[in-house]
Amino acid sequence: MGGKIRIGTCSWTENSLIESGAFYPHGASTPKARLKFYASQFDTVEIESSYYQIPSSEMVQAWVERTPPGFLFHVKAFAALTGHNIDPRRLQQELRAMLAPGDLEREDLHVAEPVLLRAMAQALVAALAPLRQAHKMGFVIFQFPPWFGYKKANLDYLNYCKDLMAGIPIAVEFRHGSWFTSQHRDDMLAFLKEHKITYITCDEPQFGNLSTAPFHPAATTGIAYFRLHGRNGDSWHSDAPADEYMYQESELKEIARDAMRLNETARTTFIMFNNCRSGCAARNALEMRDLCGRPHSPPPEGEGQGGGLRAVQAAPLPTSPLRGEGHEVEG
Repeated sequence: MGGKIRIGTCSWTENSLIESGAFYPHGASTPKARLKFYASQFDTVEIESSYYQIPSSEMVQAWVERTPPGFLFHVKAFAALTGHNIDPRRLQQELRAMLAPGDLEREDLHVAEPVLLRAMAQALVAALAPLRQAHKMGFVIFQFPPWFGYKKANLDYLNYCKDLMAGIPIAVEFRHGSWFTSQHRDDMLAFLKEHKITYITCDEPQFGNLSTAPFHPAATTGIAYFRLHGRNGDSWHSDAPADEYMYQESELKEIARDAMRLNETARTTFIMFNNCRSGCAARNALEMRDLCGRPHSPPPEGEGQGGGLRAVQAAPLPTSPLRGEGHEVEG
């Protein structure tokens, strides 16, 4: 017995992916056609553009209409909610009106005021309503920065983030090694289990210190979630693209073994590739699909209709194993 394995990428719109011609067929030249083609190959995806700008409900509705029943979207949390700086000029007018006058024209703004953070979270939750109504809402992904280390205040902030999302499940990814030391790892995993927050197993370069998080496969809810960033250590701490990394077959097999081991007790396991540049993620996801014995087609109509990810979390165990573009933000 085991759960369902869903495999996808962390963007379907990365510019070099589109320009490379490595994934999309010749006729897929519009945002609508690209997402439709992507959804014919995979049954889940992450939305990256929401990190930079809260999407409009109209754009979210378009994502719903371009994908089949049972397809799941995971949405990267707006940058301010994970402690990253934002461009205030990309905020909705209602949120811009809450800023101090001196902040309006800045290109790089750190937001710490609880009232403003909650308003941003509420705007994101409201925008995602079409996904929830269509039962296509997966997780809101909270990818915390490398300076977000283990401490009591940050544990409390995880709960705060869960509260902000008003019932949408969240999954958290840590980028600092302090969460995984022998003193803290077990406490961190126990905290997430207690508060029903999904832990993300991330794969990223290792430097023998705490500057990155180690690969530590685990699950703290009924969902196991892998995010694979590549192992390009030479560019990880530089301005060069770190997501241009092609996993080799031996590496994919190692990750697949860990994923299938967790999937023995998980209801669902997500394996998401974030090495998006030049089509690396799409190619590796297709290879991983074959390694895990996943079918080529998206889920059949009717599967996952009972409430998106919440239905997946509550369902009995199955028996079988961004980026913006042009004038229309794709994902």
